[in-house]
Amino acid sequence: MAAQRHVFTTPQGGPIDPTNLTCTFTTLLCKAGLRRIRFHGLRHSTVTLLLEQDVELVVIKELLGHAHIGVTATVYAHVRLRLQRQAVDTLGTVLGSPENTETARSDGDEPPPCAARVR
Repeated sequence: MAAQRHVFTTPQGGPIDPTNLTCTFTTLLCKAGLRRIRFHGLRHSTVTLLLEQDVELVVIKELLGHAHIGVTATVYAHVRLRLQRQAVDTLGTVLGSPENTETARSDGDEPPPCAARVR
């Protein structure tokens, strides 16, 4: 078994206390004028950016250290659904969908109008 390596360490190389990490991170956010987020939020932001760049889910699974891809897919399903919706919207634009016209607006319960007749 390989020795465990830490991303953040004390000056002596030991693991840093999570409370100290949180305190330092919060201080840095304040100094930068950014809103407060949990340190763990950086992990979610990273995954969101990777998904938006079309990085394969299996690669992200490995980076995160998840044992099963189902865990990764479940935790980040909301991001994947948003990206799928954007892909469908892009396809609609390319195909000349009247999605942006005044007559195409609805509450979302109706199917979108067809731009071409299906035979």
